[in-house]
Amino acid sequence: MKKICFLIAATLISAATFAQTAKSVLDKAAANITVKSGVQAKFKMTGSMGNTSGTIAIKGRKFHATTPQAIVWFDGKTQWTYMKNNDEVNVTTPTESQLQAINPYNFINLYKNGYDATLNSSGKDYVVHLTASTKDKKIRELFITVNKSSNTPTQVKLLQGTKWTIFDISDLKKQSVPDSQFRFNAKDFPQAEIIDLR
Repeated sequence: MKKICFLIAATLISAATFAQTAKSVLDKAAANITVKSGVQAKFKMTGSMGNTSGTIAIKGRKFHATTPQAIVWFDGKTQWTYMKNNDEVNVTTPTESQLQAINPYNFINLYKNGYDATLNSSGKDYVVHLTASTKDKKIRELFITVNKSSNTPTQVKLLQGTKWTIFDISDLKKQSVPDSQFRFNAKDFPQAEIIDLR
């Protein structure tokens, strides 16, 4: 009986340590992204809605992403999406799951609440698997690949409904980004039709 109790206790302690390690990996990755001055990176996105690539600048919750199809600004509350093919700007107040579908780094705002985490090692990377612990989460699962030596995320794979989207991330650099870069400026797009969907 003592042996069984010891094995159960050891298993529980081991599981708790493993989960804490997954969280610490994400904490370090988040710290690399949430520097006060900002960061910039390149990304490639593949998913059921199509494939694209571009650049992204991040400062706290704010981000600015540019792809061949669109430019997206998010100032922490409001999002502006400029569609290049029809010269149209949609203004919205996005949910966390909508932000995650656009910003590969939005996992830094998700993982601390409502997700269970496990950690695996894969060569030079850690792979953190997040699964939603409540049914209200629109993003059911995420796999976040983090480089062991630099603590920077290199891939984010997320499941919304039954569809997977994969972001491959490269060239992450700390770089000063002015706050004005996260807000749409109508003067720069004088012909654009602005559609407020808030």
